[in-house]
Amino acid sequence: MTLSRLAARAIFLACVVLMGGNALAADPVADKAKLCATCHGEQGIPINKTTPVIWGQNEGYLYLQLRDLKSGTRKNELMSPIAATLEKNDMLALAAYFSKLKWPNLQQPSAPNDVAAKAQSAAASVGCPGCHLAHFQGDGTTARLAGQWEEYLAKTIFDFRDGKRGNNPGMSDLMKATAPDDLTALAKYLAGLQIDDYLGNGR
Repeated sequence: MTLSRLAARAIFLACVVLMGGNALAADPVADKAKLCATCHGEQGIPINKTTPVIWGQNEGYLYLQLRDLKSGTRKNELMSPIAATLEKNDMLALAAYFSKLKWPNLQQPSAPNDVAAKAQSAAASVGCPGCHLAHFQGDGTTARLAGQWEEYLAKTIFDFRDGKRGNNPGMSDLMKATAPDDLTALAKYLAGLQIDDYLGNGR
């Protein structure tokens, strides 16, 4: 059994104990959210850069991802067994809790001008701002992309392109229509965006 599988099993067993039944209704959601810090970081900064920031992520988006992980529409070795232990009210409570936290500054450098120009052109050509908004802050059920880990963004983009992530067919189509080098530039550009001054609320 690989280390990742061992970790998944350990986290799954912890979830069964901590989140089983109506645990969230009986205990503060913050206590249960502490389990998430194992991967997503105690201060909202994941140690593994292929693990996403969820502090300050949009509430509706967080809920939909938990829902899709539970249903199997989205698959992840670590998160799928965790989501399987959650009821709808658990997912809603966790999504609301994390959405209210301040998005952490990962201190990733801004993309070089040529990379930024390439990324902006690619984003415009497939209409990224139409859903993720002008500053890539997302809204409601759409993810914030600005300031996310570059490695996570790149992995997610190519997972959509290669059909490894199937819970948003529209995204898969858009990524397939975009050249790989443009997608790589897009991940670097989005990771380096600093938008908290614009947002004014750390989101």
